This record gives sequence, structure tokens and C-alpha cells, in this order.
Amino acid sequence: GSEVSLFKVGDEVFYAGSIARAGGNSERHLVDERIVGRKPQTLSFAEAAALPLTAITAWELLFERLQLVEGQGAGQQLLIVGAAGGVGSIMLQLARQLTEVSVIATASRPETQAWARELGAHHVIDHSQPLHAELQRAGFASVSHVASLTQTDQHFDQLVEALTPQGRLALIDDPAQPLDVMKLKRKSLSLHWELMFTRSLFETPDMIEQHHLLQRVSQLVDLGVLRTTLGEHFGTINAANLRRAHALLESGKAKGKIVLEGF
Repeated sequence: GSEVSLFKVGDEVFYAGSIARAGGNSERHLVDERIVGRKPQTLSFAEAAALPLTAITAWELLFERLQLVEGQGAGQQLLIVGAAGGVGSIMLQLARQLTEVSVIATASRPETQAWARELGAHHVIDHSQPLHAELQRAGFASVSHVASLTQTDQHFDQLVEALTPQGRLALIDDPAQPLDVMKLKRKSLSLHWELMFTRSLFETPDMIEQHHLLQRVSQLVDLGVLRTTLGEHFGTINAANLRRAHALLESGKAKGKIVLEGF
């Protein structure tokens, strides 16, 4: 409307929206400009659509929750559990391109392990196997940071074991079983939740940080530093394709992001 200052009519943009506002599958959206960025010029709309939600999640988790610092991190390790999914696919790139940490990805199938390596993982281990043994096989006795993106409750004890004293654990999923945080005490481990919708839900004073973040991601894409994480394009937005997309998501076998486009 008339109060918009960050964009003008005709600008191509990308965003993740807000779960406080319905309409993600609708043809027209109303969205707060503070959570919108300029679409990367080098990407199609479908390629760009794969990025905002996961890029914001990954960026906030890495640089705000785990407090990694751009250009730093030598001697530290980041274990990304479920690295081949949507969030993991962009997190791998951000961690590898913008920090000096050793990036260890988990993936359980040959195609997802290859995808993780392609996106920049220094090491890939299998989360269907005991993580301690897998980390040792990769040459690590422990890790300083963990980003747990899926099945945190199943891996929780192993993640506590894998973390160095005073390490950091961040998660984004909804564990089916309660997590026993008392297990973190002995090592003085810190636990961090990441929900990229928090800023828009509560309209926090720093809500515009998501605009700045998306602007930076767009720039990095156009410079060739980051690539789209589009895994599947299922065509037109209709009931049949939405069911197909949700079925793949719920199978736990999706690689990257699933995109639908047009009506």
C-alpha cells in the first residue's frame, strides 16, 4: 500500500510470509514488507521460491542461535543432522561459504549423501547408524555445534554425547517425545530453538532483520556464492499436486525444496 517504502510497484520479490496470516496456497498474498527481499535476478521465480523460508531459518539458527560468526570458526565443528532437506540444503552452503567451521552433514541414502557433498559438506555421515561411531570414522571425537533439523528426540542422547563441553545445540523440529534438558547440565551445554516465524508472529522490534537477511541471500545468489535448493518442481498449484507434494514431504525422503508454480 501507500506506506510501503522498501519496494515499488513491479519489483520482483521473495519471502516466506507469516503463519499469523492465512493464504500460502492462494493466488494473491498480503505480506509485511519487513519480511520481504528482492528476488535474485539470476533465478526464476520457482528457483527463488525454494529459498526464503529455509534461508531465514538456516541463517538465524547459524548466526543468531548458535552464534557462529561470519569469516570465523576455524577449529570448530558444525554437525547438521538431516542435511539434505530444505533447511539443511541452504545451511550447508551458508556454513561452508561464510564461515571457517568444519561442516559435517548427516544423510542416510546415497543420493542425499551425494547432494550434501555437492552443497559443500566437508564430511558426510549416516544418521541411521550410531552417531559417535560415524563421527569417529570421519575423524572427530566431538563437535562444538549441532544443528538438529529432524528427529531430534531420536538422536538427543547421541547429540549430547557428541557435543564438546560448553557446546551449543539448536533444533527446528517438533520432538514427539519430551527432551530431558537435565542431560545438558554436566557439560554446560546450551539449547536453542529456532522458528523463523517468531519475528513476524510477535512483530518484534528487529523484524526488519529478515528483510536485510533476504537481501543478503539474494546478493550472494547473484554473485554465484549460493545456489537454489529447488529439489522438485511439481507444476501447477492445484489440489492433486498439493497432495503429491505433501506426501513426499511426509515420507521423509524429499531432497531440497518442493516447488509448485502458477494456477
